[in-house]
Amino acid sequence: MINYIEGGVCAAKGFRASGIHCGIRKNKTKKDLSLIVSDRKCSAAAVYTTNLVCGAPIKVTRANLADGCARAVICNSGNANTCNADGIQIAETMCDLVYKATGIPAKDVIVASTGVIGQKLDVTPIAAGMDELVSSLSYEGSDEAAWGIMTTDTKLKSVAVEFELDGKKCRIGGIAKGSGMIHPNMATMLVFVTSDVAITPNALNIALKEDVQNSFNMISVDGDTSTNDMLSVMANGMAGNKEIDENSPDFATFKEALFAVTSKLCRAIAADGEGATKLLECNVNGAADKQTARTVAKSVICSSLFKAAMFGADANWGRVLCAIGYSGAKVDVNTIGVKFASKAGEIEVCRGGAGVDFSEEKAKEILLCDEIQVNITLGMGDESATAWGCDLTYDYVKINGDYRT
Repeated sequence: MINYIEGGVCAAKGFRASGIHCGIRKNKTKKDLSLIVSDRKCSAAAVYTTNLVCGAPIKVTRANLADGCARAVICNSGNANTCNADGIQIAETMCDLVYKATGIPAKDVIVASTGVIGQKLDVTPIAAGMDELVSSLSYEGSDEAAWGIMTTDTKLKSVAVEFELDGKKCRIGGIAKGSGMIHPNMATMLVFVTSDVAITPNALNIALKEDVQNSFNMISVDGDTSTNDMLSVMANGMAGNKEIDENSPDFATFKEALFAVTSKLCRAIAADGEGATKLLECNVNGAADKQTARTVAKSVICSSLFKAAMFGADANWGRVLCAIGYSGAKVDVNTIGVKFASKAGEIEVCRGGAGVDFSEEKAKEILLCDEIQVNITLGMGDESATAWGCDLTYDYVKINGDYRT
């Protein structure tokens, strides 16, 4: 049984975290530097943005994780350290600062940055803040670290679960940032996950790459794939279970628990999309294969016209079929059904690829809720998939019209 608990990245044994304002951001009320540290060396894995213009921290982290191990994460907000001539040097310096302050080897540090692209990052305030950052480390410090990685986010994003492996109590927890520049093809945000499970680096890497196909690659806010973002997982083995590899009976349970964390973070990121007023969840059932289900779900969630209709609580189901039609998925239009649902109820709007009579008033009531499900049946098989997104509002343009200035 998997149970949701408090604690974020500090829920698992042996993890401390902190977050401070060091001076990267002008607003002194906002934290801009975070640190997560394990008491032991961890198996580690990560996945990264597919944008060819990627931040310097990603290049350094790739190199550091080549051996499948890590022990710490350092992340700044307010500056992406992207498209900077000295970006690699700065990212490496951040890792070295962790070493000097904690004794953790620089090659065992995951480094990340988020914020404005193309502006020089002065490492001076980071260096000056290291003593405070390290002295603030706490086994209850997850929220502090979560605040420190946020940019345009309006809500803290933290999840943790507890479960059993090999008769041992195990935990996985995570924090995330992500509000704009969110679009599938891993990843378009920063997500840091920790666990006290004993698992080999190879098995952890396999689990992570499988997970993102059904989690973070299934969310979209605005169709822009970011330059910096990554999802990393560290597992220190302090739960005391027998070490899991990809052939272990407990591997499936670990993957299920990991998805319980990542899927919750996906919902949190989508719900907090820039300017968003509603979380949209697209559930596709009856697909001939998994890829078809994913393709259809993502196409609907990415449709600007559909997202705008949801903002206006307009049951314009034709925009759903339109998005399915151009998705590239092989579907039979004549077997498609669509329903809209929320805590206010459910209403069928399309059956067999054609409209059905429905109450516009009831549909409006359903679509005025802050969480909406679009339930699609394809009538072609047994596979399913879910994608998450948000409505498209006036405020999205306002936020991004002057983001840099």
